Amino acid sequence: MSSSSRTTPASGPDSGPGRGKAPASSTASAAEIPGGLSHRQILTILSGLMLGMFLASLDQTIVSTAIRTIADDLHGLNQQAWTTTAYLITSTIATPLYGKLSDIYGRKPFFLTAISVFIVGSVMCTFSTSMIELAVFRAFQGIGAGGLMSLALAIIGDIVPPRERARYQGYILAVFATSSVAGPLVGGFLAGTTSILGISGWRWVFLVNVPIGIVALFVVAKVLNVPHTRRDHRIDWWGALTIVLGVVPLLLVAEQGESWGWLSGGAIACYLIGVLGIISWIFVENRMGDEALIPMRLFRNKVFSRTSLLSLIVGMVMFGGLLMIPQYLQIVKGASPTKSGLLMLPLMLGMMAASITAGQFTSRTGRYKIFPVIGTALMCVTMLLFHFEVQWNTPLPPTMAYMALMGIGLGLTMQTLVLSVQNAVPPQDMGTATASATFFRQLGGTAGTAIFLSILFSSVGSKITSAIGRAHSHPDFQAAVKANPNAISPSTVKNVVTDSSFLNKLDPALAAPFKQGFADSMHLVFIIVAGVALVAFLLTLWIKEVPLRRLSGAQARAQAEAELAAATEL
Repeated sequence: MSSSSRTTPASGPDSGPGRGKAPASSTASAAEIPGGLSHRQILTILSGLMLGMFLASLDQTIVSTAIRTIADDLHGLNQQAWTTTAYLITSTIATPLYGKLSDIYGRKPFFLTAISVFIVGSVMCTFSTSMIELAVFRAFQGIGAGGLMSLALAIIGDIVPPRERARYQGYILAVFATSSVAGPLVGGFLAGTTSILGISGWRWVFLVNVPIGIVALFVVAKVLNVPHTRRDHRIDWWGALTIVLGVVPLLLVAEQGESWGWLSGGAIACYLIGVLGIISWIFVENRMGDEALIPMRLFRNKVFSRTSLLSLIVGMVMFGGLLMIPQYLQIVKGASPTKSGLLMLPLMLGMMAASITAGQFTSRTGRYKIFPVIGTALMCVTMLLFHFEVQWNTPLPPTMAYMALMGIGLGLTMQTLVLSVQNAVPPQDMGTATASATFFRQLGGTAGTAIFLSILFSSVGSKITSAIGRAHSHPDFQAAVKANPNAISPSTVKNVVTDSSFLNKLDPALAAPFKQGFADSMHLVFIIVAGVALVAFLLTLWIKEVPLRRLSGAQARAQAEAELAAATEL
């Protein structure tokens, strides 16, 4: 680490052990404090973390451009929300459990477990024969995914001080940049390939995780050796159970409420079970105290509580935008999966450039609040542009410019929220806090996915019917109907939500109202997402900026233990 990093107080009222003024004699560099690591040691550990992060981030991007092909092949385009939601539910629920267990027993065994479960889940997904079956296997895969990103970020918090993090952020961002660029391209290529070695191309979207995961397992087992002092604690299994009872029914009704009816018997049962589950979870967590999955005392920290709420809302915006854009490119614009991956590059490059810029500025100045303020504002503006400016026949260049703007907004916001949470809590809660930030973001993403896809597919039928009604007055459409009298029927409109692949073979004049109907349904989603982004923007103005610590989590814990030992001797 830089020799300019001096031992300074852990800033903020909620900094935990090590807070307050540092001893006057403390003039050693941060690297000389027990728990400090050299630049080379940090890079060695980062090599293992980056493989795990690459596995998680690649899976998020590689599936996005392939999901339409997968859904069409398994005859369940309108069931794709199940595959996404099932994955997000299990990864969301598993995330705080990984964080708490790793705080108690150490990060390495749980990071290895997460990778192993993720590999097995990927293999299972390869053999799916229906969208429901794929959803079940994705749910299992999500159990592993819940630990990949959150534990990697927690370990980075253990070994790198917040003010020093920009020094290593380039390596971390290289992982996201590579996966962000390669994921859509590889996913599009595989989905667009009929078969590879006798296996359907889209199945390789999941199978490709296996060799990467095996390499990650070996590397992590060898290089990830972060010092950890085991603490004897109870495991909050009741907290895990009640959070499942609280979250899953509410996410289920968010996804199925439109088709069930928001006041149907099934929906009301989900509301009641969910509310009772959340109340039970709060009661259990209060009783468990510091042993809780997410200790309630953390919510008394205003930065933690407000940032957690902001992470939830930003998760909804992020997944809402990232889900709709590939759908628009493939269904409305007729882009192949590979081409849609290439068209997503402005979003990915904007995210990467903004994140690097924000990291460097934060490292130099210690200021970070301005970035989520600007980022959420840009996300709101982008969704409004997609609602008002992007029609079914809009040229691609302006659409790609709006995608870049969305990427910049996400890049300015995402990493800054994790940094803010890690900096606001005591070092011994680093894993729990990081996992909690990831948990709330994924919870928002899961809810957003369920709600927005439900809105899209519940409204698209009527939108297409209206567009067909308007198209009957156009000479080109009339001529196309005469030439293909059986091409459009009520069953065609109904079946398009399960398999949209026939649109690519349809006469352009006949396909136009279908594309217009999908675009109109997406406009409804975009305006709702814009409203959610506005709420996120207003919330960022309410969050206090706490000066960043110059000690890593491991150093702060080591310093606190040394001070406690010295006080005991006296």
